[in-house]
Amino acid sequence: MSGPVNVPVIGPVIGPMGPAGPGRVLHAGQALVDLVLTVPHLPERGGDLFARSADLLAGGGFNVMAAAARDGARVVYLGGHGTGPFGDIVRSALRAEGIEVLAAPEPEDSGFSIAFIEDDAERTFVSTLGAEGLARRADFDAARVGGRDVVYVSGYSLVPSPHREVLLGWLPGLPAGARVVVDPGPLVGEVEGAPLAGLMAAAHVWSTNEREARLLARRIGLDAGAGRESLAGDLAQELGCAVVLRCGAHGAILAGAEAARHLPAPAVTAIDTNGAGDAHCGVLCAALAAGAGLGEAVERANHAAALAVTRRGPATSPTAAEIEASLRG
Repeated sequence: MSGPVNVPVIGPVIGPMGPAGPGRVLHAGQALVDLVLTVPHLPERGGDLFARSADLLAGGGFNVMAAAARDGARVVYLGGHGTGPFGDIVRSALRAEGIEVLAAPEPEDSGFSIAFIEDDAERTFVSTLGAEGLARRADFDAARVGGRDVVYVSGYSLVPSPHREVLLGWLPGLPAGARVVVDPGPLVGEVEGAPLAGLMAAAHVWSTNEREARLLARRIGLDAGAGRESLAGDLAQELGCAVVLRCGAHGAILAGAEAARHLPAPAVTAIDTNGAGDAHCGVLCAALAAGAGLGEAVERANHAAALAVTRRGPATSPTAAEIEASLRG
């Protein structure tokens, strides 16, 4: 297993009750609409089957923002949203969670993602790109990022689009103290080299599930077959930042300023894993913005994700009170 990597320890300088108060969670990714289909299994190629249920809901980045807001964070959405029925769904959901929106609606509608949820709780996605792929530098600059703010970035933002160019030009100018949490997403193995390098350079925390971690390891020449702790340690060394390796029911591996260590999750019966990673990332960001150290934030996120998978739907992250009760239990 790799040794510790020399990265800054992420913890509070002034806690949430300090003179300037807690930071915000700034979501620099994309919110769109999810068409969620529950199916016994995926159809064979060229086949067909009926879904047991279908829901049309705000999704994508919305799930991360909702998780952070429910845990008490002030959340700001920096990305695009459209004019049309899908854009209306996104804005209505953001308002309901108390999430601030900086950009005006774009003329085209927001995009959508089809999510297939199978009986074993596995999920598969097919997505489109709409107004959320558009972005304006003025909207990002209007956030006036502060030194206690946490900026969440999704690997989906590296799909070629105006959003990608704005984001990669904006990240290097963030003020000292602001922290960037990156969730690379399942497309990390296909992202072009220069945008991926730009995202790696900006990251303070890299939060990834195991499949995506192994895709990235293969992409950058690491041992993709290594054990979890070795994988997390190797990635932290290569990325130069803290790595949170999300391992589902097994909790998470945290690697960075200290040697890799395992933080367990509470035992639950999962009925729908869609949105579990979003719940984990959103609560991780909220805890960091509130002044928690990284280990404490990961532990809190583990409990949030565990509660989320016991409920059906993508945006099932619990409230702060529910997380606290789980931590006590």
